[in-house]
Amino acid sequence: MTDPLMYYLVIPLIKVVVILGVLLLTVAYLTYAERKILAYVQARVGPNRVGPRGWLQPIADGLKLFVKEDLVPDRAEKLVFLVAPVLIFAPAIVVWSVIPFGETFSIRGVEIQPFLADINIAILFVLAVSSIGIYGIILGGWSSNNKFSLMGGLRSAAQMVSYEVPLGFAVVSVLLMAGTLSLVGIVEAQRDAGVWFIFPGILGFGIYFICGVAETNRNPFDLPEAEAELVAGFHTEYSGMKFAFFYMAEYANMLVVSSLAVILFFGGWLRPFPNVAWLSFLDVIPPFFWYAGKVLAFIFLYIWFRGTFPRYRFDQLMAVGWKWLLPLSLANVMLVALGVLLVKG
Repeated sequence: MTDPLMYYLVIPLIKVVVILGVLLLTVAYLTYAERKILAYVQARVGPNRVGPRGWLQPIADGLKLFVKEDLVPDRAEKLVFLVAPVLIFAPAIVVWSVIPFGETFSIRGVEIQPFLADINIAILFVLAVSSIGIYGIILGGWSSNNKFSLMGGLRSAAQMVSYEVPLGFAVVSVLLMAGTLSLVGIVEAQRDAGVWFIFPGILGFGIYFICGVAETNRNPFDLPEAEAELVAGFHTEYSGMKFAFFYMAEYANMLVVSSLAVILFFGGWLRPFPNVAWLSFLDVIPPFFWYAGKVLAFIFLYIWFRGTFPRYRFDQLMAVGWKWLLPLSLANVMLVALGVLLVKG
């Protein structure tokens, strides 16, 4: 491509608009999907009034939150109270700048990469930026001047810090197998190996996914929002669009955890066993649809967990993280490192 304006400004700008638009629309309709799936699990109908079969319900919910009265408690730390929802929502959006959706393709001779940037420390960027979201939860709970919100924030701090450690070690096991920190490079390493990393890294995947569910505050680890104990936890005092930011960030983070699981362990946009010739008929499915289908499968697991499993007690939550997942994650890193040495040696 010879036109630098097209390459460095126009195409990246189009990518930003497309990614933001698709992401926000997906987040909105994930709320609809969750309500429908849980309704079927519980022998109910779910949303069915707004539009055909309730398809316009997310639009109605968004409009309602947009025009809803925005309240700020009198004794709240107002500046921190206003900033907290942004601190949790912005990182959940920013990390999508380095997440790849498929292989490079061309449109009228113009090469298009289905991601904003392929940096050589992409996985570190995702982990670092995602960890900022914890400050939004802690500050939102503290600034509300509400004891239930404060308890939710403190619970979230303990939970997210505890589960970030084994999650990080689970990711390290993948980096040892791939030999790169680039997310595109990790997918290509699975293509070169001819097998998804889930097979040699099944223990690491189990640790990663359990920690990912805990990091997103979802059942059975939704202690920061436990409505039976804390009303609604850290966002009890929030309303209107500030509450919507917390709500959307939860679903955006679910998508991030699911996308990373697909990229790290399930070959990203690759079909099953990408080097097996007799499975080449699967190549008729475009790479993006392989990626999207795998991500939606993980989202379904999130929803299934919510409708199936009871909530852990907080002491059980901490015990699982520190007494089980941390030692297992360390053992997994050592086993993978030993396996890599044996294979390459």
